[in-house]
Amino acid sequence: MPVGGAVPGSVVPVWREGLDPAVLAPDYQRITEILAGRGRSGQVGGGAMDCRQLAAGLGLESVPAKVEGVRSKAKRLAARGWLAEESPGMFSVVAG
Repeated sequence: MPVGGAVPGSVVPVWREGLDPAVLAPDYQRITEILAGRGRSGQVGGGAMDCRQLAAGLGLESVPAKVEGVRSKAKRLAARGWLAEESPGMFSVVAG
């Protein structure tokens, strides 16, 4: 059964082969895009970023409330296979 486009506030599906990031809500798509772009740029750390860096990449202030919101989303993406948490608080896109 095909999955349609996501709307803000929708559930994050478990990643599986062939599932396009377009099924994610816009905030989640932006997180994966930032991490994918960093990985492609060949930056040191294999593209891994912490939540403060992700918040800055999203154009958010690096205040605890905003960083924790990003952390919650990144953890949810990692739990469902979209991201890898290489070490506590360091996220990257999953290869493939």
